[in-house]
Amino acid sequence: MGTFQRLMRNRLALAGAIVVVVLFLVAALAPWLAPYDPSAFDTARVLEGPSRDHLLGTDGIGRDVLSRMIYGSRISLMVGFVSVGIACAIGITLGAIAGYGGGLVDAIIMRFVDVMLTFPTFFLILAVIAYLDATIWNIMVVIGVTSWMGVCRLVRAELMSLRTREFMVAAEGLGMRPVRVIMRHGLPNALAPVFVAFILGVAGAILTESALSFLGIGVQPPTPSWGNILTEGKDTLEVAWWLSVCPGVAILITVLGYNLLGEGLRDVLDPRLKGR
Repeated sequence: MGTFQRLMRNRLALAGAIVVVVLFLVAALAPWLAPYDPSAFDTARVLEGPSRDHLLGTDGIGRDVLSRMIYGSRISLMVGFVSVGIACAIGITLGAIAGYGGGLVDAIIMRFVDVMLTFPTFFLILAVIAYLDATIWNIMVVIGVTSWMGVCRLVRAELMSLRTREFMVAAEGLGMRPVRVIMRHGLPNALAPVFVAFILGVAGAILTESALSFLGIGVQPPTPSWGNILTEGKDTLEVAWWLSVCPGVAILITVLGYNLLGEGLRDVLDPRLKGR
């Protein structure tokens, strides 16, 4: 049975894939799906509850919450994929060097990984953001450069296992340069767990961005993000519940979708689970 067929038979993974695809479509079609300009406000309709004109109500200055939620999905996708892409690029590079090189190089890189892991990631991000402008690009870079360690360890372990395989030994015996051996034979056979880690990492990055925005040091208004919509709602929870519930549910469903898809891919791509 092929990988795609196995994935389709995994109901939880299929549910996660549907959530991810829907989120992509919402983000891509935001200008057509949003009923209003996310920055347009109407002071005559401040903190208006869900209605026919505003399906998810309005916020403290009369902006349509549904429109801001739809455009906020773009921020979540951008932060998730760019930051995890940066983390994977760093992790794959250092992991491949450590796993294939071994010896002193491996020891130095892994001790550096150990040092990075001793710092609580979220507080490390807070410390860095405190010295930088809280722009979307700075946030993505900071999340990426503080979350590559898991990918590095995965790639190192895979390369150490592949190093003694016949095709790797044969490539070395033919005089291939180490970089070519890694790029042509090592990484293509080591990327399955990295792909799973990428999907799961997107969920973590979305949560991190939402937490930073909720604390007021993430994406800054008027740019809409689910985190800063939550921030607006915490002071008016008793009279405007929709400002907290709507972005909270969106974050929950999105993170759950990516986690279900990642776990499903892990089951499908792990050869030890193919017989189950």
